[in-house]
Amino acid sequence: MSDEHRETGTGWPQPAVPVPAGEPDPRPDAPDADELSPLVPDAPSSDVPVESGDDDGATVNLAEVASPSGEGAAGSGVSPAGSGVAGRRVSSATVMIAALLALLGFTLVVQLKTTSTDPTLAATRQEDLVRIFSDLDSREKRLQQDIEALEDSQRQLRSGEQGRQAALEEATKRADELGILAGTLPARGPGLAVRFEPGGKPIRADRVLDAVQELRGAGAEAMQISGGDRASARIIASTYFLDGPGDVLVVDGRALTGPFTITVIGDPETMRTALNIPGGVAASVRGDGGNVSVEDREVAEVSALHAPLKLEHARPVS
Repeated sequence: MSDEHRETGTGWPQPAVPVPAGEPDPRPDAPDADELSPLVPDAPSSDVPVESGDDDGATVNLAEVASPSGEGAAGSGVSPAGSGVAGRRVSSATVMIAALLALLGFTLVVQLKTTSTDPTLAATRQEDLVRIFSDLDSREKRLQQDIEALEDSQRQLRSGEQGRQAALEEATKRADELGILAGTLPARGPGLAVRFEPGGKPIRADRVLDAVQELRGAGAEAMQISGGDRASARIIASTYFLDGPGDVLVVDGRALTGPFTITVIGDPETMRTALNIPGGVAASVRGDGGNVSVEDREVAEVSALHAPLKLEHARPVS
């Protein structure tokens, strides 16, 4: 540093003012000689404006910039309390989701245990399950055949020249089918002869009704029941069964004596499987001391007729 400048303590050289040797500096803000250091300049005060390098002469207050708790922090819009509330909300949602997942898992476990402990399936033998599956397969094939027949009838009815003749044939066929179902027409076809023989107890009406329901579920198309005195009655949808005195069974108001034989038209194998399922009709009758015998018929004849029902109120919709 030249003799014309001296250290001021601010890092900026100023023109030196001659001061007599041995006398103190007359300026009131002059630093002590011991505090002067040519190597480490004093840091500028935070209250002193610092000029920026721009040409507009703007000044920056270092205290305002460096302050961590000034207006800048308040103007940011971030509240510590708000972050705490959000944390509590996230925690509540997490607890609710965990509770729902636990409830769902408990429900699935209970359902699996209930399914795996089904007493009916557990007591069923493998050959019985095979027969049941075969029965379901036969029903599916029969329904598929019915669908194909109906689709073929629909195509014929929609054809041009053969439409009228096909409609007449279809109406005649439908009338015959309804007559068989209503019991007003006799029927014949492959089927079974199911014989109920009482043992220590008479054959109850509910056992016969269960047999009729199982045969219907297996695809029976026409049925009649006969007694030991060869009296018979047609079984239709409205047929009822009542217990009479002794071994008498009342069918639609007609008294029949045992043993009883149900003649049914349908798929023999499917109907036989339905009667012999575990816990079914055959097992129930044998449990009462009686016996059920099933005989295949290549041609089963259902000749008993039911009187036509006279409708008083119902009319067809045209």
